[in-house]
Amino acid sequence: MSVKIMAIPAILVASIFSISAASGVQPMDATQTLSARQQGIVPIAAFTATGDLERLRPALHEGLKAGLTVNEIKEILVQMYAYAGFPRSLNGINTFMEVLAKRQAQGIKDEVGKEASPLPVDMNKDEYGAKVRAKLAGQEIIPPPGGYQLFAPIIDTFLKEHLFADIFARDNLDHQSRELATIAALASMTDTAPQLRFHLGATMNVGLSEAQMRDFISVLRAKVGEREAEDAAEILAEVLRSRAK
Repeated sequence: MSVKIMAIPAILVASIFSISAASGVQPMDATQTLSARQQGIVPIAAFTATGDLERLRPALHEGLKAGLTVNEIKEILVQMYAYAGFPRSLNGINTFMEVLAKRQAQGIKDEVGKEASPLPVDMNKDEYGAKVRAKLAGQEIIPPPGGYQLFAPIIDTFLKEHLFADIFARDNLDHQSRELATIAALASMTDTAPQLRFHLGATMNVGLSEAQMRDFISVLRAKVGEREAEDAAEILAEVLRSRAK
């Protein structure tokens, strides 16, 4: 049975292939440390994923002060539902609404930032999502399905068409920021080592350096917790050893 593949608009193709060919690495000016804005993503994603709203509140204030826009933080909180579920994502959004209301009452005007552009109605989400996932994995060619993809094909469809297409194609948060949010969430949750291992590699495949990944561990230790940092550091060491081969 032949399947007609719809053309992907040029803007989306550019988004996919902006992740470079061999390793997917984009050059960055600051290669040693995360920016203040990037650091602000870490505790926001972590505390949303774990449901720690008391610690999320100050993290949201700090994220805004560090240069994250309102819409960028909204996007992080929305993305968290794909990893931690709707309840924690919605709790994070409601907490952010409270924080913004308090800041507005204090006369603080936060930068709203841009809205995500609408996705094309004829977008081939299966193809787009498969290419994004392959690039995150540092692969030039989409590999044939295996493992869970064959055992439960529908979850593979959801991953490609929703997580890596509907969500990752939204252009008001870049892929580096999305991956930082993802690894912060996974490092803070329990029993997510395989997923954290993949996304630590993916974070480097979209442009963060080894030094910046070590800085991520430092931020995790300082702003989230020692246990989370130690566990993530152990997995990062495995990833770096694998990439060095």
